[in-house]
Amino acid sequence: MRDTLDALAAGELSVEAAHARLRGYTTSDAGRFDAARASRTGVPEAILAEGKRSPEVGELAALAIETTGRAIVTRAGQRDVEAVRSALADRAGLDDGGLDVEIEHDERARTMVAHGPDFEPASLDAVVGVVTAGTADAGPAGEAAVMIEEIGATVERIDDVGVAGLARTLDALPDLRDADVLVVAAGREGALPTVVAGLVDVPVIALPVSVGYGHGGAGEAALAGTLQSCTPLVTVNIDAGFVAGAHAGQVARALDAARGE
Repeated sequence: MRDTLDALAAGELSVEAAHARLRGYTTSDAGRFDAARASRTGVPEAILAEGKRSPEVGELAALAIETTGRAIVTRAGQRDVEAVRSALADRAGLDDGGLDVEIEHDERARTMVAHGPDFEPASLDAVVGVVTAGTADAGPAGEAAVMIEEIGATVERIDDVGVAGLARTLDALPDLRDADVLVVAAGREGALPTVVAGLVDVPVIALPVSVGYGHGGAGEAALAGTLQSCTPLVTVNIDAGFVAGAHAGQVARALDAARGE
């Protein structure tokens, strides 16, 4: 506590950053931001844009950058990105949005990541393979990849290896086996995670995707199939890329810690 108060008195911390350190969260009219989540759980807080007004997303992202040096926004559209730029410019007292903040927006993954100038990314000695059955699975898989990278692990993408053409899966087997943990995204019947889990000796996280139609469509068959898998794996909810990536990142952190001993 003394260090935080000294830094505040010296002008090295803003009031919001000091409050976040002491309380673990900071509050604005748009809601509360859990600034201590990364130190508490190893998983950085992310702002879900869906269901929020764009100015609320911007305000929360600005708070995130001010208190942690980083903002992660999921299910983000272009209006949300513009709102974040606007909120940051307002806080800096700028009219032209000329900010020393790096912002990356992935339209397919619907994610936005912003890093402040003093942000120091984590680096883990672990590789996570993010696997897709087909191109239509790329959105949730991309959301997972963003979370894994922000936790600090290296991401290796292994795309379009679905079991409709099993040779594609088998051709990718050396890369699948090289990873420390796998996130496997698949829609339709969700067979790929089960097949992969039977071929590798690393943890597999199944990410059912809302691809498919008719009976069991919208990811329901994929979810049911991975839950009923006869090979050992962990299943997250439909399109839950954030959760899959966060879980893979936690496994990566444990591996990194073990390798450092």
